[in-house]
Amino acid sequence: MSTYLTILGFNSAIPTISSSPTAQLLEMEERYFLIDCGEGTQVQLRKAKAKFSRINHIFISHLHGDHCFGLPGLIASFRLLGRDTPLHVYGPKGIKQMLDTIFTITETHRGFEVVYHELEQNSSEKIYEDNRVEVYTIPLDHRIYCNGYLFKEKPKDRHLNMSEIMKYDEIEVCDYHNLKAGKDFVLSDGYVLKNDVLTTEPVPPVSYAFCSDTRYLEKVIPIIKNVTVLYHESTFLHDLKEMADYTGHSTAMEAATIAQKAEVGKLILGHFSNRYADLTVFTDEARNVFPNTFLPKALEVVKI
Repeated sequence: MSTYLTILGFNSAIPTISSSPTAQLLEMEERYFLIDCGEGTQVQLRKAKAKFSRINHIFISHLHGDHCFGLPGLIASFRLLGRDTPLHVYGPKGIKQMLDTIFTITETHRGFEVVYHELEQNSSEKIYEDNRVEVYTIPLDHRIYCNGYLFKEKPKDRHLNMSEIMKYDEIEVCDYHNLKAGKDFVLSDGYVLKNDVLTTEPVPPVSYAFCSDTRYLEKVIPIIKNVTVLYHESTFLHDLKEMADYTGHSTAMEAATIAQKAEVGKLILGHFSNRYADLTVFTDEARNVFPNTFLPKALEVVKI
């Protein structure tokens, strides 16, 4: 089962005609995770033909407007669309107060439960887990409290080697679960059939790391080590490193350095300053350090 990332928005603070502020939709193991929700996100979701009812978990990196101003409108639309199932919102402490204030003043009635998971730790923590997926925070260094998020598939079951299994009448369908879990099979005469004969290697699990607004921060490297795909903000080119540091952002070269040191599979850049008309300058800079670097495209679907 494949994992897909839809780029809904990748711009920095100000929307443009061709790009929206940060928002992404991650489909992993049939779960739909919305990551950040900048202005206009629900319009982009419409264009992507995403099913609103399948979004049950929203992860907000920080409370700057270009990462969360689309959230009140999206939640209001959920109600208008008849939602009655709980919505889980993960974000910095204060996100509940922000949304409750907006809904109270505007007399917006949700009609369904919003479950807030407010974050304030400065170390990585597991914040979501089910039988297929885990999500961890990636503490970042921005002007205000900010987290990235690491999404990981759990190890998958081994594949049954049916041509080998069918040679042994003693192996029944009820034994398949143990075989998929990696256990050997013991025949009635005591002979042990090794699992690696009866099964084949599973599809390797994939992972996706989202590093939102942050200064260059090597502390993230152990957390995101060997991820399949990394998104890392790169607001400026390296000739404006001083401005990047001052505003709490990274350069394309710094994002590529993080990707190179973490040995990730692929790097996607984003959150570009509007001062740059031609975005290829970002990949030109980053590929000198990490060749497998790419620019996002609005509504692009990336297979992870």
